[in-house]
Amino acid sequence: MDRKLQHYWPISLRVLLGIGFMVHGFPKVFSGAGHAGFASMLQQIGVPAPGLMAWVVGIVEYFGGIALVLGLATWLVSALLIVDMLVAMFTVHIAAGFSFLQVMGTTPEGAPIFGMPGAEVNLLYLAGLLALFVGGPGPLSVDERIKGRALHLPWHHREVHA
Repeated sequence: MDRKLQHYWPISLRVLLGIGFMVHGFPKVFSGAGHAGFASMLQQIGVPAPGLMAWVVGIVEYFGGIALVLGLATWLVSALLIVDMLVAMFTVHIAAGFSFLQVMGTTPEGAPIFGMPGAEVNLLYLAGLLALFVGGPGPLSVDERIKGRALHLPWHHREVHA
């Protein structure tokens, strides 16, 4: 691999994870039916303050997804989304086993009927988020732009002449 390209690895990961979280968070924030359905599911599994928690999760997922795409506050957003994924995995998905696809049967027409997804995708999201948390956002990110600018302020790296 070309050494110059090697440090670009986080970009596709950031963008794909970010889009995924935006898609999952959007209905929780911007759809009355989506929000109500998610709040109802949270209530059924015993989450305290399910209406409020539905807003919190939706906001973290949607706006966290945007932040990942931009590479903005990547370590913080990754940490929040790691918590989101762990809670989802342990409260909902792990009971369905590992496999994402759970075929429960077929319709009379032969189409598959799917059950609750297992923990597989949660684990993939967690792996990607951990990579961003540890490895950083990479180039073409707001975080790197801010860091680069901060390192080049006029009072940094001043040469002292005798």
